[in-house]
Amino acid sequence: MTDDSLHGRLRAAILSLDLVPGQRLSERGLEPEFGGSRTPIRTALMRLESEGLVQRDGKSSIVAPLNLAEIRALYEYREILEASAARLAVTRASRDDLEALGELASSGDADETPEHSLDTGTSFHLELARISGNPFLEDAMRSVLTRLYRTRWLEVQSAESRDRVHTEHSAIANALLAADAAGAARATLEHLRGTGARLEQSISADRLRLKASGISLG
Repeated sequence: MTDDSLHGRLRAAILSLDLVPGQRLSERGLEPEFGGSRTPIRTALMRLESEGLVQRDGKSSIVAPLNLAEIRALYEYREILEASAARLAVTRASRDDLEALGELASSGDADETPEHSLDTGTSFHLELARISGNPFLEDAMRSVLTRLYRTRWLEVQSAESRDRVHTEHSAIANALLAADAAGAARATLEHLRGTGARLEQSISADRLRLKASGISLG
């Protein structure tokens, strides 16, 4: 098994909550289930730590807990970042960049997978930050999206949520194409607040599901 394959399997288990928040991850304990030796498992855990899915707990690792207070704080931070990026993009982005952002917003269909939705959503938000012309905004956006990756994964599990994401992204892109800075900022805030609300609903549903099995999300 390659290091990428092992990382992918561990990552999928965390995102699907097969490995639950707070669960202790022993390199030796993961060997029989995931089929890797200790060195590639250690490498995979380090990659997952950089993605915010695993964290160190003394000399061992645990699946990073889901902290609603932290998630809310990150969404408040995103509102500041992305509303600013939208306003700047109106005056700084080229027409080609804005049209490309619009195409990215509308990409996807009825058979779209959660993986594709999350990947295109990530690309949309990073591209919005890039065309703002401020590299610090782009770096900050990349960091906050990494921190929110697992929670964003939970939010795109339903087809209805994925459709709403496309609709809301398109509203942002259309306002930018219309050179409407205030409208673009407003559409961005509405999208983030809607996403945050849907995310909390997903987390609450998972809390109830796991609680019924005797497991707590922390």
